Amino acid sequence: MELTTNKYQITSKRYLEIRNFTRDLCKPLSAEDYVAQPVVDVSPPKWHLAHSTWFFEKFILSEHSADYKIFHKDYNFLFNSYYNTAGDRVIRPSRGTMTRPGVEEILNYRSHVDNHMVKLIDAGIENEELAHFIEVGLNHEQQHQELLVCDIKYILNQAPLYPAYKEAYQKSNLKSRPISYYRFDEGVYEIGFNGDEFAFDNERNKHKVFLNAFSIADRLVNNAEFMEFILDGAYKNPELWLSDGWDWIQNNNISAPLYWFQEDAEWMYFTLYGKQEIDWYAPMTHLSFYEADAFARWKGQRLPNEAEWEIACMDYGDIEKGNFVESKEFKPLADGNNQFYGDCWEWCNSAYLAYPGYKQAKGALGEYNGKFMINQMVLRGGSCATSKSHIRPTYRNFFQPNLQWQFSGIRLAKDI
Repeated sequence: MELTTNKYQITSKRYLEIRNFTRDLCKPLSAEDYVAQPVVDVSPPKWHLAHSTWFFEKFILSEHSADYKIFHKDYNFLFNSYYNTAGDRVIRPSRGTMTRPGVEEILNYRSHVDNHMVKLIDAGIENEELAHFIEVGLNHEQQHQELLVCDIKYILNQAPLYPAYKEAYQKSNLKSRPISYYRFDEGVYEIGFNGDEFAFDNERNKHKVFLNAFSIADRLVNNAEFMEFILDGAYKNPELWLSDGWDWIQNNNISAPLYWFQEDAEWMYFTLYGKQEIDWYAPMTHLSFYEADAFARWKGQRLPNEAEWEIACMDYGDIEKGNFVESKEFKPLADGNNQFYGDCWEWCNSAYLAYPGYKQAKGALGEYNGKFMINQMVLRGGSCATSKSHIRPTYRNFFQPNLQWQFSGIRLAKDI
């Protein structure tokens, strides 16, 4: 059944397509892969499967389905992530200790919730608030699909034999063209979301910004270009680094991007296809903000701020040419387009803060984005692990500046 509110189209077909894709992403995993949590920032795949299901149970079925019965009384404690309004929870570093419930029970949990969600949707979604919550839940599911891909890669990288998630790796046949720049004149521009379609609250409201004249690169920085940075001794040059960044590389012995290593004097990196020779013309990825910023300084340029990035994407971005998770490449591609969409999230030199007029929602939705507006930097554009239907030019991703495990890369900018 297909029912439409004045903002969202919620159908059981779309619901199941998104939910089933999460399960499809887990099919290559062994039973043991589902439970591993090598570092605090990585969650076990089993936890992702359960948490995204808990979201629908807690915030939708429990509130809007009169005949729904909670699947298990302890799941609210086990699979709540950071919602203080939803009650106590297992602390994040302990998610990997959850050997019980097992994977089979979690899959039964997903089926239980999905059956009730389909029943609810097919009965008709005429309430605007309920439609919005379901839409948030579906977008939340897609966010966890992306985190799942990133976490699986990190988990498999910890195994001594570098197991592959996917076979049949192919290096790019394309060489990167020289970087050119799009020029933008000084002026007042508008950024942010303003429409009836779904967008997260942190993308609102549309507002004016003044920008000095700038230019922005027409493609992402590739692996070969970043290798020059390494060979020039940049990881040992404090003049290139922000103070926090220099402390970070010193305290953690960072001398190369995440997943890069040398074997018999040859540079290699770990991919979801296992250990591979570096594809030099593919976009550079798995960089912290500190590394992206230091590279830009080394080049005598800078990272774009998020307003500059959004204005450039609106003019030159082509979502149809983006490399998203639907391609099942699971890696950035040197495919010749300007790469505003897909391949790699792009670090921006903008702190993650509220837009003018932002009002944090009450309850759980208010905890979704607003409370993280501190100590985080903005990323834009999506990656090879992002769903095409999930991304927009106004979409604001955000992470702490030291984190590398996301598919994050570099687009250069400079003043004119």
